[in-house]
Amino acid sequence: MGKTTLCVAMAQLAPVWLQRERTIEKLIVAINEAASQGAEFVAFGEAMAPGYPFWVEHTDGARFESSLQKALYAHYHDQAVCIERGDLSPIVAVAKAKSIAVALGIIEGPRERGHSCYASAVYINAQGEILSVHRKLMPTFEERLVWATGDGHGLRTHSCGPFTVGVLNCWENWMPLARAAMYAQGENFHVAIWPGNVRNTEDLTRHMAREGRSYVMSVSSLMQRSHIDSALPFADELRAAMPEVMANGGSCLAGPDGQWLVEPIVSQEIVKTVEIDLRKVFEERQNFDPCGHYSRPDVLQLRINRERQQTLTET
Repeated sequence: MGKTTLCVAMAQLAPVWLQRERTIEKLIVAINEAASQGAEFVAFGEAMAPGYPFWVEHTDGARFESSLQKALYAHYHDQAVCIERGDLSPIVAVAKAKSIAVALGIIEGPRERGHSCYASAVYINAQGEILSVHRKLMPTFEERLVWATGDGHGLRTHSCGPFTVGVLNCWENWMPLARAAMYAQGENFHVAIWPGNVRNTEDLTRHMAREGRSYVMSVSSLMQRSHIDSALPFADELRAAMPEVMANGGSCLAGPDGQWLVEPIVSQEIVKTVEIDLRKVFEERQNFDPCGHYSRPDVLQLRINRERQQTLTET
């Protein structure tokens, strides 16, 4: 059968909130730490660089013509990751140097017509190649005030050692058809990235593992009031409005039988490595394979539109 194992790492960290370059420096330290522990793959939380927009919920984010909201959005866009500009080049370089694949949540500010931000999941392989950038299909609730809706262009799986890995952002993991799209592409190692909080990961992670008969790793970030830097716009107002803890983590890993391999880790910065074995997937799919012998494509089929959505098409 050949090699059936893969050493994977979850990196549960707090970003240097709303500061892109300093956050990327911190990510590089964590990637090196994961590699030193023998990891061949490492994942970080949603919107990790430069951080999740926690201010929106706590500062009347829907107020029209708010000077605070305008200033914070302008700063957010300025600190967003522009892949075309090479903002991820340091991470690409360390992935290649350490032969480690990376799944990373970013706020993407692409060089396109317009200045919208996207919550994107980036997959970088162990050769240092960016293979996909998946923009979150539907921002959740107040996220829609700062993030644009994504598309199916990056809804893809990738080979990582003996495994086929897929990544979804946050509440996309609640979307049955988004999950099914990953299963149908041969996924057997699913990575769910979250901004943080054990309430999001403690139930759904095991459910997805049991449903997909796959390994499922949920990776979250951390965020506290103390992480608000004085250099940020309206820093004092933010500290006054926001709670002591906004994200307490909850990173975890379930096996294809739905049982915990790593129970949710709370309120701790950690790079945690685990070895997973593809043979366990085969064992669990003996009686249920969601896109194999237990599917009915003659009755139920799913179609994906992979076009990158844009306002103007030139012919």
